[in-house]
Amino acid sequence: MADVELVAENPVDELVSLAEVAENEGYEGVWVTDHYNNRNPFVALTAIAGATERVSVGPGITNPYYAHPAYTANAVATLDEYSDGRARLGIGPGDPNTLAALEIERESPLYEVLDAVKLTRALLRGEKVTEEGLAKDAKLNYGVRDDIPVYVGAQGPNMLRMAADHGDGILINASHPDDFQWSLEQIDETDAEIVAYTSFSVSDDREAAKRAARQPVAFVASASPPPVLERHGVDTALADEIGEDIEAGEFSAAFGKVTDAMLDAFSVYGTPEECAERVDALYETGVDTVVVGSPLGPEPEEALRVASELV
Repeated sequence: MADVELVAENPVDELVSLAEVAENEGYEGVWVTDHYNNRNPFVALTAIAGATERVSVGPGITNPYYAHPAYTANAVATLDEYSDGRARLGIGPGDPNTLAALEIERESPLYEVLDAVKLTRALLRGEKVTEEGLAKDAKLNYGVRDDIPVYVGAQGPNMLRMAADHGDGILINASHPDDFQWSLEQIDETDAEIVAYTSFSVSDDREAAKRAARQPVAFVASASPPPVLERHGVDTALADEIGEDIEAGEFSAAFGKVTDAMLDAFSVYGTPEECAERVDALYETGVDTVVVGSPLGPEPEEALRVASELV
Protein backbone atom coordinates (compact mmCIF):
# COMPACT_ATOMS: atom_id res chain seq x y z
CA MET A 1 0.00 0.00 0.00
CA ALA A 2 1.01 3.63 -0.34
CA ASP A 3 0.14 6.93 1.35
CA VAL A 4 1.14 10.54 0.79
CA GLU A 5 2.47 13.10 3.28
CA LEU A 6 1.69 16.74 2.58
CA VAL A 7 3.54 19.49 4.43
CA ALA A 8 1.34 22.41 5.45
CA GLU A 9 4.01 25.00 4.61
CA ASN A 10 1.98 25.53 1.43
CA PRO A 11 -1.46 27.19 1.25
CA VAL A 12 -4.43 24.93 1.95
CA ASP A 13 -5.78 25.11 -1.60
CA GLU A 14 -2.47 23.74 -2.88
CA LEU A 15 -2.63 20.86 -0.39
CA VAL A 16 -6.17 20.11 -1.53
CA SER A 17 -5.06 19.98 -5.17
CA LEU A 18 -2.25 17.56 -4.32
CA ALA A 19 -4.63 15.41 -2.28
CA GLU A 20 -7.01 15.22 -5.25
CA VAL A 21 -4.12 14.07 -7.44
CA ALA A 22 -3.18 11.48 -4.81
CA GLU A 23 -6.72 10.09 -4.71
CA ASN A 24 -6.92 9.96 -8.50
CA GLU A 25 -3.58 8.14 -8.62
CA GLY A 26 -4.78 5.44 -6.22
CA TYR A 27 -3.01 6.32 -2.97
CA GLU A 28 -4.71 4.93 0.13
CA GLY A 29 -4.37 7.90 2.44
CA VAL A 30 -3.16 11.45 3.00
CA TRP A 31 -1.21 12.57 6.06
CA VAL A 32 -0.68 16.28 6.84
CA THR A 33 2.25 17.29 9.04
CA ASP A 34 1.78 19.24 12.26
CA HIS A 35 4.29 22.01 12.97
CA TYR A 36 3.24 25.16 14.82
CA ASN A 37 4.91 27.38 12.21
CA ASN A 38 2.98 25.93 9.27
CA ARG A 39 -0.75 25.90 8.46
CA ASN A 40 -2.99 24.12 10.94
CA PRO A 41 -3.23 20.45 9.94
CA PHE A 42 -6.84 19.92 11.00
CA VAL A 43 -8.02 22.91 8.96
CA ALA A 44 -6.13 21.52 5.96
CA LEU A 45 -7.42 17.99 6.56
CA THR A 46 -11.01 19.20 6.73
CA ALA A 47 -10.61 20.94 3.37
CA ILE A 48 -9.01 17.80 1.92
CA ALA A 49 -11.81 15.61 3.28
CA GLY A 50 -14.38 17.87 1.63
CA ALA A 51 -12.65 17.60 -1.76
CA THR A 52 -12.06 13.82 -1.74
CA GLU A 53 -14.21 10.73 -1.38
CA ARG A 54 -12.00 7.74 -0.67
CA VAL A 55 -8.61 8.50 0.88
CA SER A 56 -8.02 8.26 4.62
CA VAL A 57 -7.06 11.58 6.24
CA GLY A 58 -5.15 12.38 9.40
CA PRO A 59 -2.36 14.38 11.05
CA GLY A 60 0.98 12.76 10.47
CA ILE A 61 2.12 13.35 13.02
CA THR A 62 0.90 15.46 15.90
CA ASN A 63 2.26 15.29 19.44
CA PRO A 64 0.98 15.60 23.03
CA TYR A 65 2.97 18.80 23.67
CA TYR A 66 1.15 21.15 21.30
CA ALA A 67 -2.30 20.38 22.71
CA HIS A 68 -3.99 18.33 25.41
CA PRO A 69 -4.75 14.81 24.12
CA ALA A 70 -8.47 15.39 24.71
CA TYR A 71 -8.34 18.35 22.32
CA THR A 72 -6.63 16.15 19.72
CA ALA A 73 -9.19 13.39 20.26
CA ASN A 74 -11.95 15.94 19.72
CA ALA A 75 -10.33 17.22 16.53
CA VAL A 76 -9.84 13.78 14.98
CA ALA A 77 -13.35 12.68 15.98
CA THR A 78 -14.81 15.78 14.32
CA LEU A 79 -12.71 15.11 11.23
CA ASP A 80 -13.96 11.53 11.17
CA GLU A 81 -17.59 12.66 11.37
CA TYR A 82 -17.10 15.19 8.58
CA SER A 83 -15.19 12.77 6.32
CA ASP A 84 -17.76 9.99 6.77
CA GLY A 85 -15.42 7.66 8.65
CA ARG A 86 -12.10 8.28 6.89
CA ALA A 87 -10.08 9.83 9.74
CA ARG A 88 -7.04 8.37 11.47
CA LEU A 89 -4.61 9.78 13.98
CA GLY A 90 -0.83 9.86 13.82
CA ILE A 91 0.79 10.80 17.13
CA GLY A 92 4.37 10.75 18.36
CA PRO A 93 6.97 12.63 20.41
CA GLY A 94 7.32 15.54 17.98
CA ASP A 95 10.33 17.21 16.37
CA PRO A 96 12.73 18.34 19.13
CA ASN A 97 14.06 21.35 17.25
CA THR A 98 10.60 22.71 16.44
CA LEU A 99 9.45 22.18 20.01
CA ALA A 100 12.59 23.87 21.31
CA ALA A 101 11.59 27.05 19.47
CA LEU A 102 8.53 27.14 21.74
CA GLU A 103 10.68 26.38 24.79
CA ILE A 104 8.94 23.02 25.14
CA GLU A 105 11.09 20.27 26.61
CA ARG A 106 10.27 16.70 25.66
CA GLU A 107 10.25 15.24 29.15
CA SER A 108 9.56 11.48 29.24
CA PRO A 109 8.33 11.34 25.63
CA LEU A 110 7.63 7.60 25.82
CA TYR A 111 5.20 8.02 28.70
CA GLU A 112 3.73 11.24 27.32
CA VAL A 113 2.89 9.54 24.03
CA LEU A 114 1.62 6.37 25.73
CA ASP A 115 -0.66 8.38 28.03
CA ALA A 116 -1.92 10.36 25.04
CA VAL A 117 -2.67 7.19 23.07
CA LYS A 118 -4.55 5.63 25.98
CA LEU A 119 -6.54 8.77 26.75
CA THR A 120 -7.38 9.39 23.10
CA ARG A 121 -8.52 5.81 22.54
CA ALA A 122 -10.73 5.90 25.64
CA LEU A 123 -12.39 9.16 24.59
CA LEU A 124 -12.92 7.85 21.06
CA ARG A 125 -14.63 4.81 22.57
CA GLY A 126 -17.09 7.17 24.23
CA GLU A 127 -15.77 6.49 27.73
CA LYS A 128 -15.62 8.89 30.65
CA VAL A 129 -11.94 9.26 31.53
CA THR A 130 -10.16 10.07 34.76
CA GLU A 131 -6.37 10.12 34.63
CA GLU A 132 -4.23 11.84 37.24
CA GLY A 133 -2.70 14.98 35.82
CA LEU A 134 -4.63 14.68 32.55
CA ALA A 135 -8.37 14.34 33.03
CA LYS A 136 -11.18 14.07 35.56
CA ASP A 137 -14.49 12.67 34.33
CA ALA A 138 -13.69 13.87 30.80
CA LYS A 139 -15.97 12.70 27.98
CA LEU A 140 -16.85 13.72 24.44
CA ASN A 141 -20.47 14.85 24.21
CA TYR A 142 -21.28 13.42 20.79
CA GLY A 143 -21.23 10.07 19.07
CA VAL A 144 -17.83 8.91 17.83
CA ARG A 145 -16.69 5.95 15.74
CA ASP A 146 -14.93 3.77 18.29
CA ASP A 147 -12.37 2.22 15.94
CA ILE A 148 -10.60 5.28 14.52
CA PRO A 149 -7.07 4.00 13.81
CA VAL A 150 -4.24 5.37 15.92
CA TYR A 151 -0.72 5.28 14.46
CA VAL A 152 2.31 5.92 16.66
CA GLY A 153 5.45 7.62 15.41
CA ALA A 154 8.47 5.72 16.69
CA GLN A 155 12.20 5.49 16.20
CA GLY A 156 13.95 4.34 19.39
CA PRO A 157 13.63 0.75 20.69
CA ASN A 158 11.29 1.51 23.59
CA MET A 159 8.97 3.69 21.52
CA LEU A 160 8.93 1.04 18.80
CA ARG A 161 7.88 -1.63 21.27
CA MET A 162 5.23 0.61 22.77
CA ALA A 163 3.89 1.42 19.31
CA ALA A 164 3.78 -2.27 18.45
CA ASP A 165 1.73 -2.95 21.59
CA HIS A 166 -0.61 0.04 21.50
CA GLY A 167 -0.81 1.30 17.92
CA ASP A 168 -2.82 0.20 14.93
CA GLY A 169 0.24 1.21 12.95
CA ILE A 170 3.85 2.25 13.52
CA LEU A 171 5.03 5.31 11.61
CA ILE A 172 8.78 4.89 11.31
CA ASN A 173 10.40 8.10 10.10
CA ALA A 174 13.08 6.50 7.95
CA SER A 175 13.96 5.92 4.32
CA HIS A 176 16.79 3.38 4.42
CA PRO A 177 16.35 -0.43 4.53
CA ASP A 178 18.98 -0.76 7.28
CA ASP A 179 16.81 1.32 9.61
CA PHE A 180 13.81 -0.92 9.05
CA GLN A 181 15.80 -4.10 9.52
CA TRP A 182 17.01 -2.72 12.86
CA SER A 183 13.56 -1.41 13.83
CA LEU A 184 11.80 -4.69 13.16
CA GLU A 185 14.40 -6.52 15.22
CA GLN A 186 13.31 -4.42 18.23
CA ILE A 187 9.67 -5.44 17.89
CA ASP A 188 8.16 -8.69 19.04
CA GLU A 189 5.35 -10.13 16.97
CA THR A 190 2.74 -7.47 16.23
CA ASP A 191 -0.40 -6.95 14.18
CA ALA A 192 0.39 -3.26 13.77
CA GLU A 193 0.87 -1.93 10.25
CA ILE A 194 4.55 -1.14 9.57
CA VAL A 195 4.74 2.18 7.76
CA ALA A 196 7.84 3.64 6.11
CA TYR A 197 7.42 7.38 6.51
CA THR A 198 9.94 8.42 3.87
CA SER A 199 11.33 11.66 2.54
CA PHE A 200 10.72 11.12 -1.17
CA SER A 201 12.01 13.11 -4.13
CA VAL A 202 11.66 11.72 -7.63
CA SER A 203 12.36 13.31 -10.99
CA ASP A 204 13.91 12.49 -14.33
CA ASP A 205 16.31 15.29 -13.40
CA ARG A 206 18.38 13.59 -10.69
CA GLU A 207 20.10 16.76 -9.52
CA ALA A 208 16.78 18.57 -9.17
CA ALA A 209 15.44 15.67 -7.09
CA LYS A 210 18.56 15.81 -4.92
CA ARG A 211 18.24 19.56 -4.32
CA ALA A 212 14.59 19.20 -3.34
CA ALA A 213 15.43 16.48 -0.81
CA ARG A 214 17.82 18.68 1.17
CA GLN A 215 15.14 20.51 3.16
CA PRO A 216 13.35 17.51 4.76
CA VAL A 217 16.63 15.63 5.20
CA ALA A 218 18.00 18.53 7.25
CA PHE A 219 15.10 18.15 9.69
CA VAL A 220 15.39 14.36 9.85
CA ALA A 221 19.17 14.32 10.29
CA SER A 222 19.11 16.97 13.01
CA ALA A 223 16.45 15.07 14.97
CA SER A 224 18.01 11.62 14.64
CA PRO A 225 19.69 10.13 17.72
CA PRO A 226 23.44 9.39 17.63
CA PRO A 227 23.04 5.61 17.11
CA VAL A 228 21.06 6.23 13.91
CA LEU A 229 23.58 8.77 12.65
CA GLU A 230 26.45 6.40 13.44
CA ARG A 231 24.67 3.56 11.64
CA HIS A 232 24.91 5.58 8.43
CA GLY A 233 28.31 7.19 8.99
CA VAL A 234 26.81 10.65 9.45
CA ASP A 235 28.84 13.26 11.35
CA THR A 236 26.94 13.78 14.63
CA ALA A 237 28.54 17.18 15.25
CA LEU A 238 27.39 18.39 11.84
CA ALA A 239 23.87 17.08 12.50
CA ASP A 240 23.88 19.06 15.75
CA GLU A 241 24.96 22.18 13.85
CA ILE A 242 22.04 21.73 11.45
CA GLY A 243 19.69 21.40 14.41
CA GLU A 244 21.03 24.63 15.91
CA ASP A 245 20.49 26.43 12.60
CA ILE A 246 16.90 25.15 12.39
CA GLU A 247 16.17 26.15 15.97
CA ALA A 248 17.51 29.64 15.19
CA GLY A 249 15.43 29.88 12.01
CA GLU A 250 18.55 29.84 9.80
CA PHE A 251 17.04 27.40 7.33
CA SER A 252 19.21 28.17 4.29
CA ALA A 253 22.32 27.54 6.35
CA ALA A 254 20.88 24.28 7.64
CA PHE A 255 19.94 22.99 4.19
CA GLY A 256 23.36 23.91 2.81
CA LYS A 257 25.08 21.65 5.34
CA VAL A 258 23.24 18.49 4.28
CA THR A 259 25.74 15.92 2.98
CA ASP A 260 25.41 13.09 0.46
CA ALA A 261 25.61 10.62 3.35
CA MET A 262 22.60 12.29 4.96
CA LEU A 263 20.67 12.26 1.70
CA ASP A 264 21.32 8.56 1.16
CA ALA A 265 20.43 7.69 4.75
CA PHE A 266 17.32 9.82 5.17
CA SER A 267 15.61 10.05 1.79
CA VAL A 268 14.46 8.16 -1.26
CA TYR A 269 15.64 10.41 -4.07
CA GLY A 270 16.70 10.32 -7.68
CA THR A 271 15.34 9.07 -10.97
CA PRO A 272 12.26 6.80 -11.09
CA GLU A 273 14.54 3.80 -11.54
CA GLU A 274 16.65 4.70 -8.51
CA CYS A 275 13.60 5.33 -6.34
CA ALA A 276 11.98 2.07 -7.46
CA GLU A 277 15.07 0.14 -6.37
CA ARG A 278 15.00 1.75 -2.91
CA VAL A 279 11.24 1.19 -2.52
CA ASP A 280 11.61 -2.50 -3.40
CA ALA A 281 14.33 -2.80 -0.76
CA LEU A 282 12.04 -1.21 1.84
CA TYR A 283 9.23 -3.66 1.14
CA GLU A 284 11.68 -6.56 1.35
CA THR A 285 12.44 -5.69 4.98
CA GLY A 286 8.80 -6.25 5.98
CA VAL A 287 7.32 -2.79 5.47
CA ASP A 288 3.57 -2.86 4.77
CA THR A 289 3.05 0.70 3.55
CA VAL A 290 5.34 3.33 2.05
CA VAL A 291 4.49 6.99 2.60
CA VAL A 292 5.60 9.21 -0.26
CA GLY A 293 6.64 12.12 1.92
CA SER A 294 8.01 15.61 1.56
CA PRO A 295 9.24 17.01 -0.74
CA LEU A 296 7.70 14.49 -3.23
CA GLY A 297 9.92 15.98 -5.93
CA PRO A 298 10.81 19.25 -7.65
CA GLU A 299 7.43 19.09 -9.43
CA PRO A 300 5.10 17.70 -6.74
CA GLU A 301 2.06 16.82 -8.87
CA GLU A 302 4.15 15.02 -11.47
CA ALA A 303 6.14 13.34 -8.70
CA LEU A 304 2.93 11.96 -7.19
CA ARG A 305 1.97 10.47 -10.52
CA VAL A 306 5.38 8.93 -11.07
CA ALA A 307 5.68 7.65 -7.50
CA SER A 308 2.26 5.99 -7.68
CA GLU A 309 3.75 3.54 -10.17
CA LEU A 310 6.72 2.84 -7.89
CA VAL A 311 5.13 2.29 -4.49
